[in-house]
Amino acid sequence: MTQSPMTPPLEPTEGPDRTALDQGTYTQLRTARNDARLELDGVWHQISPRYVVSQIVQNVIFLVILAVAALVLVLVLHQDWVWIPAGVILLFTLLTLIILPRQAKAIGYMLREDDIVFRKGILWQRMIAVPYGRMQLVDITQGPLDRAFGVSQLKMVTAAATTGVQIPGLTQAAAEALRDTLIQVAETRRTGL
Repeated sequence: MTQSPMTPPLEPTEGPDRTALDQGTYTQLRTARNDARLELDGVWHQISPRYVVSQIVQNVIFLVILAVAALVLVLVLHQDWVWIPAGVILLFTLLTLIILPRQAKAIGYMLREDDIVFRKGILWQRMIAVPYGRMQLVDITQGPLDRAFGVSQLKMVTAAATTGVQIPGLTQAAAEALRDTLIQVAETRRTGL
């Protein structure tokens, strides 16, 4: 985590507890190793490792349902062709599970003076900056397994549909602190729409 004198991060003020943003998260953002990678100076906050566990459990449940459905089709309806699509789906799901921990370590967000920057990806890097004054909605969602593992997804919506950002894998405390911070800062920087 680096900090630049040119773009100061938001300083803690009265209101939401920003120390919750880094509790129970990965400690170092994974980035591409070459010199052409996308870079920003500031403090990157990351997601919780529990997100990976939650996603693995969800994918294992999906694979079990897929296997049961394939077995029923083969044994009851004598449809042997089912093994081909089931095998392809199994292969892609296993590949996704293998790269999931690396993907999760590359997800991060940075609170800057005028916007929040979200980044993800190592091979296909994506960085999105959302100005605080353009935010229209900040939403926290949790599925049943996410709730069981204590992770949430925070969604920011702006007037432009393409700039909506979803940050998965936040701890509940981090999601609430980030939501409160974004609402507090957005209200002070509201621009006319």
